[in-house]
Amino acid sequence: MASNLEKDLSCSICHDLFRDPVLLSCTHSFCRDCLQTWWEQSPIKTCPFCTRRCKRRYTNGPPLNLALKNAVEAYKQQRVSEQPECSLHSEKLRLFCLDHQELICWVCRDSKTHKDHMFSPIEEAASDLREQLRRKMEPLQDKLKVLDESRAQFDEAAAHISLQTKQTQTQIRAEFEKLHQFLRDEEESRMKALREEEEQKIQNMKDKMAALSKDMEALSKTISETEEQLRAADASFLLQYKTAEERLQRCPLVEEPQIKRSDLIDQAKHLGNLGFKIWMNMKKLIQFFPVVLDPNTAAPDLILSEDLTSGRKGEKQKVPKNSGRGKDCSVVGSEMFVSGTHSWEVEVGASKAWAVGVSGHVQRGADTKIESWYIHFTDGKYSAVSPPDPVKHLSVKNLQRVQVKLDFDTKTLTFTDLDTNTVLHTVTDSFTGIVPFLYTRDAPLKISPKSITVMVRTDQTLTRHQLPC
Repeated sequence: MASNLEKDLSCSICHDLFRDPVLLSCTHSFCRDCLQTWWEQSPIKTCPFCTRRCKRRYTNGPPLNLALKNAVEAYKQQRVSEQPECSLHSEKLRLFCLDHQELICWVCRDSKTHKDHMFSPIEEAASDLREQLRRKMEPLQDKLKVLDESRAQFDEAAAHISLQTKQTQTQIRAEFEKLHQFLRDEEESRMKALREEEEQKIQNMKDKMAALSKDMEALSKTISETEEQLRAADASFLLQYKTAEERLQRCPLVEEPQIKRSDLIDQAKHLGNLGFKIWMNMKKLIQFFPVVLDPNTAAPDLILSEDLTSGRKGEKQKVPKNSGRGKDCSVVGSEMFVSGTHSWEVEVGASKAWAVGVSGHVQRGADTKIESWYIHFTDGKYSAVSPPDPVKHLSVKNLQRVQVKLDFDTKTLTFTDLDTNTVLHTVTDSFTGIVPFLYTRDAPLKISPKSITVMVRTDQTLTRHQLPC
């Protein structure tokens, strides 16, 4: 309760008991000196607590809050009366030994224990030490503010993670729905082809059975008539023999019908390498991009496409301030290259300010530095940037497609104009880890898909299947 009372009797600026308290029109009070210092730092005289503007003009400053001043004095007297006594001399502890940092009485001050020491009244010592403690506490308060800001950023990041998850789930479902629909259509197409073959071949069997039935009926009739003559009397049989013989000759034995392999369902056609054939037909749906952009590195004002292969300038988005996030309309690839050969193509289109290149680590003597190498277009001019060399101006016009090729074996980076197949710029340096990057101030820059080649080996024959973009 005492601490709550002391808080009510303390200035919200210096956090100490009021000294010469003054009253503002908004009913809040402050130490006169504290308020004057506060107003000297602000062009507009507002209340430090509620920030309300003080409309009244004070000739000699705000009026003294006499009631509050009396309450503070009474509280100080009460604290003095409640001061503990010295255990040695039964006197009130009214002094503070600055050397021993302890409370003492008047008798202790003159003792040998405190000879030649420095002393201070309790109120002054408490005020000075409070101020020291406040100053020592300021770094902690600053750190607390920083941590509080970090916590707010973490809260925003958690919300952003949930948003990313929902967006990613939606896109995954949409992509799988395309595949599912393709598979349903493919299944229906193959089922239809099977049904049509079934109908055709069953009809063929029916036609053959109809012809066979007709032959069997003719044979049965001939056999029946001949058997009837065989049962006739001898004279009658002999008289009809010539006719019966001619009838048998006119009905030759038909060729025994056979079921051919082609008469049956061609299951091999329908089932052979079925999965592979379906996959080959999916080439219109599936594209391969050698570089995929990382949305967690995209600048807040860069909008990426859903497939993460293009970026354009747009309205600034609210995204976490995570490490690695770019600034000013830039983004890097999701994969770092550390070995091998890699190439990708970028459509720069109608953008009037762009950069295409790579960024990463390079060995400079004993040091490893982070550098960027790129082709740049701005103010209608093309240039190549490859530190530590100076900027190189390029004599090229209307550049639409740029190929970037990185070869770690030869430590070479090459930029090529794909429309004219002209090498724009070549860099040789000691790369150790490289990521592609894009930058555009307006229109989209887009990574182009690559053709997919599938090699199928059968015995000694190697067949190439190229899936176009």
